[in-house]
Amino acid sequence: MSDMNSTADAPRSPGRPRSVRADEAIIEATLDLLAEGSTLEALSIEAIAARAGVGKATIYRRWPGKDALLMDALRRLKGVPPQPAGESVRDDLVLLVGAIGHNVDPRATRIMPCLVPEVNRSPDHYQLYQNMVEPRRKLMREVLRRGVASGELRADLDIELAMALLAGPMLVQRVLRWHPELDDRVLPEHIVDSVLEGLRAR
Repeated sequence: MSDMNSTADAPRSPGRPRSVRADEAIIEATLDLLAEGSTLEALSIEAIAARAGVGKATIYRRWPGKDALLMDALRRLKGVPPQPAGESVRDDLVLLVGAIGHNVDPRATRIMPCLVPEVNRSPDHYQLYQNMVEPRRKLMREVLRRGVASGELRADLDIELAMALLAGPMLVQRVLRWHPELDDRVLPEHIVDSVLEGLRAR
């Protein structure tokens, strides 16, 4: 996708400064429309501009296209990934697993579950999703590799499979509310401790 990466923070040529207020209004309008039920395909730059109270040209000066704007909006929805302290593999994994499916914006509970079928239908939207989650996978990958290097985890550990084992249960519970009796507050610790039983060096 040619416009997948946001250019909202790219260096600007000399001229009139960009309005931070307009940036915020555009992002908020995008999230509001998604929360109200608009699909990724149906969401248009025209609708976003109308909701934000700006012209289409204002949006295109900031983002090369809808996908780049969506990337920034969804990143805002999820917030900044937590940064592992680097002292304990277990504690770092609990921190990262606890962040899976956790979003700082309440609109996420209406938006994220609706994105799942669209991600499965559209290769472009699947790539959008992959670009959004890869930085978070990278953090977990680095923690697991650190555990292998220190001898805490098995030398033959399949890093990608281990990430799936750690992330899958939390994602299913948070996004799909799979089991109403599971306690989200302690679930990250239980998942990590259970998975680590099979990953630790013997």
